[in-house]
Amino acid sequence: MSERTVTVASSVGLHARPASLFSQAAAKVGVPVTLTSAAGKTVNAASILGVLSLGIGHGEVVTLKADGDDAETALDSLAELLNTDLDKE
Repeated sequence: MSERTVTVASSVGLHARPASLFSQAAAKVGVPVTLTSAAGKTVNAASILGVLSLGIGHGEVVTLKADGDDAETALDSLAELLNTDLDKE
């Protein structure tokens, strides 16, 4: 299992638009990905409701995990997305 620890850059955290963009990207990577908040709660990263339920704010450190042939590539692309302020796009 591959893992990345990332600091959320979006100014509003993973709420509304950033959460939607992130969960859509997670659904398209081709491997199952989980997102774990600093509080330790884990959800399916492709689930918009799951992502929103974590209440992740700006600057919070989260952990992404994936398993499969393309896990490293998937996590790299999702980590890059979280390192971007998605409210400014």
